[in-house]
Amino acid sequence: MSVVCLSSLGRCSAVAFRSSAGMVAVRYAQTAAATAPQPRIKKFQVYRWDPDTVGDKPRMQTFEIDLNTCGPMVLDALIKIKNEMDGTLTFRRSCREGICGSCAMNINGGNTLACLNKIDTNTGKATKIYPLPHMYVVKDLVPDMSNFYAQYKSIEPYLKKKDETNEGKEQYHQTVEDRQKLDGLYECILCACCSTSCPSYWWNGDKYLGPAVLMQAYRWMIDSRDEFTEERLSKLQDPFSLYRCHTIMNCTKTCPKGLNPGKAIAEIKKMMATYKEKKSATA
Repeated sequence: MSVVCLSSLGRCSAVAFRSSAGMVAVRYAQTAAATAPQPRIKKFQVYRWDPDTVGDKPRMQTFEIDLNTCGPMVLDALIKIKNEMDGTLTFRRSCREGICGSCAMNINGGNTLACLNKIDTNTGKATKIYPLPHMYVVKDLVPDMSNFYAQYKSIEPYLKKKDETNEGKEQYHQTVEDRQKLDGLYECILCACCSTSCPSYWWNGDKYLGPAVLMQAYRWMIDSRDEFTEERLSKLQDPFSLYRCHTIMNCTKTCPKGLNPGKAIAEIKKMMATYKEKKSATA
């Protein structure tokens, strides 16, 4: 591009500089437009319901998100919807790392954690998101966990000693082998994915403790430092607390942490049989 100098060399140089900058800006814009990725629009169908709003009924609301501008996990999509599309959308979340269990929900038919569930990049298929099944809904994707936590409290999930005179004064040691027995149990984050996938818990949730709570009960039963194993077993002798488990194994299949609540329940049943035999012999 030719530039005519009107007065001085300095002004001519300035004009030439501005012209070059303009050409660079145009080329940059053209290059950016040519390399911009095509939008990948994904539909998310989200369960919506506010029981406190008179006349409101459960429904599915569809949101469209460009996956190019969204993180890889379903929780990223929900956060984007709440921040940019509908601030009234309600769900629980905290750690975003599969540790706290807050974002447990039903995604495409399976109970899982939204922060660990990758978005299906097939844009021709909508992602369907519901709250955990067979629980009362507080709002949208938030279930009422009151009964679940009350059941967890009922098993007394903490170390219990017959003699507590040395409590806080010394450490309670255990061997490496005894410690290894707790692997696969203590990692439970109480997200309730397993319990809410269990048909027995759906029908008898008020009496049957469910996979998550029973696995935690077993965790304390086999802890070598705990001295109340028999008392813990005695609390499960009724027909519902333990024996509503029919080994369907939905719990193990759906656990987002890869744990095996079904096996823990089976081990409790074996311990219960031994406990009953011992109790009958001493009666």
